[in-house]
Amino acid sequence: MGVCLCKDKVEEGYLNENSRDSYTASGTDFGNDGTHHGGGRMAGSHGGRCLRADRKASLSDTVDDLVKETLDIIGSIVDNEPEPPNSMVMLHDITDKPTGWIQLVKSLIRVVPLEHPMGPSVITLLLDDSPLPTKDSVLEVADMITHSIRRTPKRERNLCVILGCLAEKLAGPSSIAVLSDVTLGYLLGNLDEGINPDVMLFSLIALEKFAQTSENKATIKRKLALYPENPLTRLERHMNSKEFILRQVGFCARWCLDNYFLIDGRKYSYEVADVGNVNVMLNTRDVSEYLKISPDGLEARCDSYSFESVRCTFQVNTGCWYYEVLIITPGVMQIGWATKDSNFLSHEGYGIGDDAYSIAFDGCRKLIWHNARSMSHDLHIWKGGSVLGCLLDLDAREVIFSLDGVEGGILKQVFGSAKDGFFAAASFMSFQQCRFNFGSTPFVHPPKNRQFMSFNDHAEMNDQDKIVLPRHLFLEQLRKLSVREDSCTLCFDMSASIRIEPCKHRGFCTNCAAQLQFCPMCRAEIVSTVQEVALDSPLSDEVIATT
Repeated sequence: MGVCLCKDKVEEGYLNENSRDSYTASGTDFGNDGTHHGGGRMAGSHGGRCLRADRKASLSDTVDDLVKETLDIIGSIVDNEPEPPNSMVMLHDITDKPTGWIQLVKSLIRVVPLEHPMGPSVITLLLDDSPLPTKDSVLEVADMITHSIRRTPKRERNLCVILGCLAEKLAGPSSIAVLSDVTLGYLLGNLDEGINPDVMLFSLIALEKFAQTSENKATIKRKLALYPENPLTRLERHMNSKEFILRQVGFCARWCLDNYFLIDGRKYSYEVADVGNVNVMLNTRDVSEYLKISPDGLEARCDSYSFESVRCTFQVNTGCWYYEVLIITPGVMQIGWATKDSNFLSHEGYGIGDDAYSIAFDGCRKLIWHNARSMSHDLHIWKGGSVLGCLLDLDAREVIFSLDGVEGGILKQVFGSAKDGFFAAASFMSFQQCRFNFGSTPFVHPPKNRQFMSFNDHAEMNDQDKIVLPRHLFLEQLRKLSVREDSCTLCFDMSASIRIEPCKHRGFCTNCAAQLQFCPMCRAEIVSTVQEVALDSPLSDEVIATT
C-alpha cells in the first residue's frame, strides 16, 4: 500500500527546546479536496522551508512545518518498503525527548486540517512512529482538554484522535490514568446533539479504544448508565444517514453497543438485520483481525492502525462479473479482486493489490495496485458518495474499474499469475469505511458495453452462515469448541509454544505470535518471543524473534 515506514534516527539538529510554543501561519492552505497547495520542498532538502541553515527555528515552528511536510507527501508514497520521508525521521528524533513529544501533540492538534482525507491517519502514523511517551507526558496531553486548546472543530477532532491513539498505544494502568473523570466527561459530552460530527465520531472511537482495557470499559458503562437515554442508542440511528460523517457515527455507535457497552434488553444488531435477499457477504471467517463488518455483512470499516483486509464469500472461475462499492470515507482503500493465494499482512501494510494474485483500485491516491507496484489512473479522486465499479471478465482476461460511471483502462496484469478462483476483496487504512453491493440491490452504474453477472444472483448462503456475530460472542463460541488443551488461544489450531516478553503471557503458536505487535492479553508492546519446550526436554528456552 505504500505507507509502511521504518524508524530511523538522524543526527541532533539545532533545535531550541526552550523556545516559545506558538504558531504563525505560513500562507499555506488546503483546498476542499484536502490537497495541500503550499510551496516548499521536503524537510530534508537543502534550502527547504523547515530547517534553514541561515536561522535557528523554534521547536514549535519546526514541528509544525515537519507535520505539514508529512501531510504534503504521505499520499504520494507508493512503495511498500519506502525510505521514511525526512520529515518523519526528524520528528522521530525530536520526540525522543518529552518536550519534543509534547510539541508534536500540540502541532498535530493545531496543524492537521479537518478536511484532509488522510488527516486522522497521519496523526496516528506520527504518534505510532514516535517513542513511547512518559506517563507525565501523557497526563499533560489529557490536561489539554481543559487548559491548552482553543476550541475549534479541527482542534477538538484532532485531540480526540490523539486520545484514541494513546488509549490503544498504552497498556493497563497508563490507559486507566488517562481516562480521568475530566477525560471521560469530555468524550461523553462530545456525543451531545449539536456537536460537530467529526468531533462526535472520533470521541466515539476514543471511547471504544479506552474500553479495550477492562477497568476503563466498566467505568464507561457505569457513566453511560446514569444517562436517562444512552447517547449511543440515539447516535445509532444515523447508521443509514446520507450525510457520510453521521453515517460513520451511526456505524461506530452500533458497533460499541454490540461489542463493548451492552444494554440489557437490547437485541444484538445481527438479530434484527435484514439479510433475506443477501446471498453474498464479506467473509467474517476470512478477514484480518481488526476489520469491523456490519450485521448485514455488506459494510466494512477499519479503526485500527494496521491495514485490514477482507474477501467476500463467493468465488468465481469463469464468465464476466461485476460489483459496486459505495465510498463512505475518501481516504486510502485498495478495492478490487483477489484469490485465495493472496495474503493479508496487516501490520506490514500488505493487502489487496500487494501480491501477484490480486489487483486493486485506490481512488484517494489515484493508483492501480498489483504485485506491490502501483501505476496511476486517469479517473477523478473519490469522495464520500462516490461509487466504484469493479468488473472482472475471466473469459477475456480483463479487469476494468469505473468511478461514478466513468470507466478506466483495461487491466490484464493479474492474469499472469492467477487464472481463476477470484473473490471481491478490499483493504482499508485507518478510519476508512465503504459499503459493498454484490447485486442484492440494483447497481447504480452497471456496465453498458458487455454482458455481466452479479454474485448475488448465482450464490447461495444458509441462514447460519449469514449471521455476523459480535466479536465477543464469536470468541465465546470458539472457546466452547472441542480443542486440544495446548492449542493456540488465537487460531485454536497449532500448539501454543510461545511466551511473549517482557509481559510473559503464554498461549500462542509460532504463526500467530509472528503477526502480533502487542500482547492480546495486556496490550503491552512485544519486545521478543520465546519458544518454550517440554519440561523433560534437555533444551533450554530459546528467544526466536524480536520485534
